[in-house]
Amino acid sequence: MEIKEQNVQQSKRTPAGKKQLIIAGPCSAESEEQLMRVAGMLAAGGHTDFFRAGIWKPRTRPGNFEGVGNKGLQWLKLVKEETGLKTATEVATTTHVYEALKYGIDCLWIGARTTANPFATQEIANALQGADVKVCIKNPVNPDAGLWLGAIERISTAGIKDIMAIHRGFSSCAKTRYRNIPLWAIPVWLKKQLPGLPVLCDPSHIAGNSELIPHITRRAMGMRFDGLMIEVHPEPEKAMSDVRQQLTPTSFEQLLAATFKNSS
Repeated sequence: MEIKEQNVQQSKRTPAGKKQLIIAGPCSAESEEQLMRVAGMLAAGGHTDFFRAGIWKPRTRPGNFEGVGNKGLQWLKLVKEETGLKTATEVATTTHVYEALKYGIDCLWIGARTTANPFATQEIANALQGADVKVCIKNPVNPDAGLWLGAIERISTAGIKDIMAIHRGFSSCAKTRYRNIPLWAIPVWLKKQLPGLPVLCDPSHIAGNSELIPHITRRAMGMRFDGLMIEVHPEPEKAMSDVRQQLTPTSFEQLLAATFKNSS
């Protein structure tokens, strides 16, 4: 499926004045104290719609931090009760789906590695059958627009009404300034196939470096993406995963203030 890079900056627009949806929080849930600390700061800032934290973390090799598991769901439940923020976490298996739904997680996202596997995506779709939950689907690791569209169709066929796509960039063997290359033409193409589909941008995973996040954010908002997913940690330098690409709550609020001021 050939998708040509063209004048994508002008090809994608959302209605004037529409509020972008913001999903923010740490890459990983590390402790109850860490989650409550950053969630409290984000709630006070007033920009965050969904608080994100990874509970189960896919890792290329064993031995690295793979998440705290089910106990993190209780922490997310507490975040929701104490701050009023809706919660979001990644699911990669049917067990993840059942456990997350049991704890009332409001938004589930399917990661790039899972989107790339139609068998895994279908199993998740089967587990979600009839559930009343928001589902975000990240683009697959490789630049395959058909795989991304297919994953969305599988989740839609399961009866999920509230679906969003997230552009988090694509892996490449070439060395670039980005962790994952932002092939903007692909989410633009996806939006044309599914005009009512909200498409968010994940500048954290595209950038891989907190210093590049403002640039990616401005580009996404200039193209009228429907929202952002950004990693925010109270002390990024001490994070157990994705150290370089997480913002502090203060830098996050400053980023949003500058971005929406300039795009208004």
